[in-house]
Amino acid sequence: MTAQGAGRTGGDPVLTFTDRGLYCPAGDFHIDPWRPVSRALITHAHSDHARAGMEHYLATPGTAPVLRLRLGDIPLQTLAYGIPQRIGGATVSFHPAGHVPGSAQIRVEVAGQVWVVSGDYKVEPDGLSDPFEPVPCHTFISECTFGLPVFRWETQPAIMARIDQWWGRNRDQGRVSVIGAYALGKAQRIIANVDAGIGPILTHGAVENVNAALRDAGLRLPATVPVTPDLDLRAYPGALVVATPSALGTPWLRRFALPGQPPAEAFASGWMALRGIRRRRGLAESFVLSDHADWPGLNAAIRATGAERVFVTHGYTAPFRRWLEEQGYEAGIVQTEYEGETSDAIDGGDVIEGSGPAPGPEEP
Repeated sequence: MTAQGAGRTGGDPVLTFTDRGLYCPAGDFHIDPWRPVSRALITHAHSDHARAGMEHYLATPGTAPVLRLRLGDIPLQTLAYGIPQRIGGATVSFHPAGHVPGSAQIRVEVAGQVWVVSGDYKVEPDGLSDPFEPVPCHTFISECTFGLPVFRWETQPAIMARIDQWWGRNRDQGRVSVIGAYALGKAQRIIANVDAGIGPILTHGAVENVNAALRDAGLRLPATVPVTPDLDLRAYPGALVVATPSALGTPWLRRFALPGQPPAEAFASGWMALRGIRRRRGLAESFVLSDHADWPGLNAAIRATGAERVFVTHGYTAPFRRWLEEQGYEAGIVQTEYEGETSDAIDGGDVIEGSGPAPGPEEP
């Protein structure tokens, strides 16, 4: 992994950029490595940030249940938000990122120099994740999945109100509503914030598995019904089905067709802000909903850290780096294997113009 721009200041760097991931020489650990290492600190459980094969894992208690769901019986220790822990010559702590339940920024301090790795983050509270907390630092490593001015999110209440209206119309027409959303984070966000009085909420198996892991960890979610082969739809009139994005447009949806009424499909993603992607998706309805910061959110988060130097990773890195330099920051690009919000948002391997992310595996 290489870093472009942002010269070295203040002596040896707290973190270096290697072909395995972000590495702290003073503590001999990596953050969100994508190849096997001896000690991995994990920001959250999405598969581009948390991978198998590490000898030791450290994550928040809220991330642990989904890590174990995905990776099995791994050697995992947990560290609560805000509790400093000494690892070799470094002091580390986890701080809320607001991305998904349990997600964290990781603060690393070595010899008075503080770097913060954001992982993925959003700044609007979602009612499930611990809200994003700015962490003062000298150097901030920020995602920029949606690092262009075109990306500006509506408030969560406004988006959920439109999902409710769509669901209610479909119910009144005798149709089942199916909405695609990532199995970790966005799916639970929709389940927790739509109006459950409209009808029952059904879930794809991958979504329900994550729901169960999070419920076991103490997260409170409304009641959901997992979709099984013998499910009788007549017992759940006007249902909303929360499915993985990859389930949309597949034979799996045929089970939700009622006499004369095919299911209504929709997709929830930040990429739905781009008309070209909405058109390629070919769905009658879509909702601009992301678990990543939009353009104003990225800028506000970076300002709040007080950092003088910012490295950007995964997303529109080149234009966002130029923007930061224009604002007076020392800025650089870190090439990583992180993907941000991708998956089924982009068809056929196409990449959005600029340096946006390419399609990746289904989350988590």
